Amino acid sequence: MTKFAIVGCGHIAKKHAEAIEKAEGTELIAVCDMVPESMEYYTEKYGVAAYTDLAELLKVEELDVVNICTPSGYHAPLAIQIANAKKHVVVEKPIALTLEDTDAIIKACKENDVKLSVVHPNRFRPAIMELRKALDGDLVGKLSHANATVRWNRNQEYYDQAPWRGTKSLDGGVLMNQAIHNLDLLLWTMGEVEEVYSMAATRLRNIEAEDVSTGVVRFKNGSLGVIEAATTIYPSNYEESLSIFGETGTIKIGGKTANYIQHWDVKEMDEAQVTDIMESVKADPFGKPGHQCIIEDMVEAIKEDREPIVTGEDGKRALSLVLALYESADTNKPVKL
Repeated sequence: MTKFAIVGCGHIAKKHAEAIEKAEGTELIAVCDMVPESMEYYTEKYGVAAYTDLAELLKVEELDVVNICTPSGYHAPLAIQIANAKKHVVVEKPIALTLEDTDAIIKACKENDVKLSVVHPNRFRPAIMELRKALDGDLVGKLSHANATVRWNRNQEYYDQAPWRGTKSLDGGVLMNQAIHNLDLLLWTMGEVEEVYSMAATRLRNIEAEDVSTGVVRFKNGSLGVIEAATTIYPSNYEESLSIFGETGTIKIGGKTANYIQHWDVKEMDEAQVTDIMESVKADPFGKPGHQCIIEDMVEAIKEDREPIVTGEDGKRALSLVLALYESADTNKPVKL
């Protein structure tokens, strides 16, 4: 049985607790938060121990993995402290808010020989997995371009729930917080980015960071991409999509969240094959919860002594893209990665 603990008992921690409860061979044994009241839900529902001091939690010998669910700006010092205690690390997205902090996390985990996984759970969506299989099978051919879109609503009340939301030092804006999952999918399907040019604005929300961003990218394979992300959409979430265009295929994954195949036209697949894929995804568009997949993969990575599916380097790539888009928007110039 792999023993887990959660640090940071805010909203996202509930997904982690549910994932640990549902995963095979796992047990949540403790939670940690500076505010005792924040842990009451977990102690009552799961009967776990509560700690206000991370150092005390890390003394628990049977503890194997610690999930970091704090505001993003706190990820690095916590991850380093956990790794130095020889515990494996699962960290919510983004891995950190700077590349320096990210490198420090990766270094600490390597030096202490512990596993590091970043929570980018959307890779495990059935539609996305079918898209990846098509790309791996070269069914789309030479890539032309891609479009990544996040058109969501986060109203002022959302940002006012906690003082760290929408700040540059602890949270970031729509790219860092909401769209980074979509950007991870863009990188996972299209490959590494060579150059970006971006514009950003804070139009409707009273926050420090951006609430709308647009950008164009050139990938190292020569293909192009368009990114659009906003939390300003009235009155609620409108869509999240990822469209891939190639010499022999056009595929769009979309919906309010990118869980549905909205278009699938691939030269090497007949109508029956396409129908099978689309019906399969339609029957179960959400599949196994992505957080549960991340948890189960960490358990298997420990058992098999391999890298998790979503590594620290993957988290760094997504963060690097966001930071490059920020730099371009700030300088009004193209930025090379």
